[in-house]
Amino acid sequence: MGFIRNVNPVGAIEDFRQVYKVAGKNRWRFMALAAAITFTLFGTMAQERAMIPPERPEIEIISTLAPGRTDAEIVASNIANQERKDRLVAEQAARNEEVKEIYRSLGRMSGIDVDAVEAEAEAERARVEAQRAEARRILAQRQAEAYEQIEE
Repeated sequence: MGFIRNVNPVGAIEDFRQVYKVAGKNRWRFMALAAAITFTLFGTMAQERAMIPPERPEIEIISTLAPGRTDAEIVASNIANQERKDRLVAEQAARNEEVKEIYRSLGRMSGIDVDAVEAEAEAERARVEAQRAEARRILAQRQAEAYEQIEE
């Protein structure tokens, strides 16, 4: 916003008038030549439409799996992966339980009835799960009705 305050068209107009007076008899010719060159250049640039098609990307496929694996190897790797995922989930559950125990002890030290808070939270979780189960039941019922209408 500060830049706009410093712009003064009155000064620019006065400068133009002074240069115009000093230019002499050929000022109209020079102005016409400058305007013609400017319009020609900008007109040429405005009409130019050079569209270059984009280069095709180079795709490099990196596979971490052997290309000639047998079905038994695939099943074995899937079982190993599932075991690893189950182990990680169990470790995360153990860490979460440790954190909960820390918060329980902190709550007991603060004088909060931790058992009542946990019971209230469990009741809320059960209520939310019951709502979700009801929503799933209604959705399944609506889907069954829709399939019946399609079959008719």
